[in-house]
Amino acid sequence: MDYNTIREKLIIPEYGRNVQKMVNYCVSIEDRDERNDTALAIIEVMGNLNPHLRDVPDFKHKLWDQLFIMSKFKIDVDSPYPIPSEEFFTEKPEMLVYPEKSRKYRFYGLNLKKMIAVAISREDFEEKELLIMALANHMKKSFLNWNKDTVDDETILKHLYELSDGNIDLRNQQISLRSEFNNKKNYSNDSKTRQTNYKTNNYSNNNNNRK
Repeated sequence: MDYNTIREKLIIPEYGRNVQKMVNYCVSIEDRDERNDTALAIIEVMGNLNPHLRDVPDFKHKLWDQLFIMSKFKIDVDSPYPIPSEEFFTEKPEMLVYPEKSRKYRFYGLNLKKMIAVAISREDFEEKELLIMALANHMKKSFLNWNKDTVDDETILKHLYELSDGNIDLRNQQISLRSEFNNKKNYSNDSKTRQTNYKTNNYSNNNNNRK
């Protein structure tokens, strides 16, 4: 029995063994004009096998490149496109340079280091101080989003000192940082105060109207 496992391995299996045989036959043709006509016929067959790709830009160009690949770059025909070289397809791509990511304190996000660098570079003292306080408050919110438990401000200021490479040191200062929980608490207190004032004002207005 003639099994596919003992046959020659297909270069592009999507086209099947019959198309590969046609390409091999085209390579063996000695007459150049006949070889060109056969190559054009093979391109038409390859295009009919992939009708869903006809709207893809440079569809014909890709078919001609695949024809040269299936012939192992041995076919000598007049291509309407630049003939590719074997080195172009076998060349290994350059290694990608991955961004360096700190393994420490990932819950603060990747952009925190950039924001810290911007804050350090500010020359205006008041603007720099505002940016640093905004960063510290943002770090506390990010920490509480990652860990629903409470966190003291000393821990946040210590993390800020380490992430800034010692350029921002607020560890010995008396600073009260905000968090989402505190903001919601303050908001609820403010809303209750507004509701109380509203009721008091309405009550006094109603009494004045009765009088």
